[in-house]
Amino acid sequence: MEKFYKIWLVFDPRRVFVAQGVFLFLLAAMIHFVLLSTDRYNWFEGNPVRGGAASLIDLGAQLAAMV
Repeated sequence: MEKFYKIWLVFDPRRVFVAQGVFLFLLAAMIHFVLLSTDRYNWFEGNPVRGGAASLIDLGAQLAAMV
């Protein structure tokens, strides 16, 4: 590990970081497109995922009904 810095003598750091940024952007875009292709996680067309206060109110009503 003490000579690990020599990897930057082989690869240009600017090109490595630009390539890494492009790769991460394309990976994020691909993940979002895969999620948009599913029925459950498509936030553009119907079936919105309920969350937040609405689900807490429903949970409170269910607990009150059980008691």
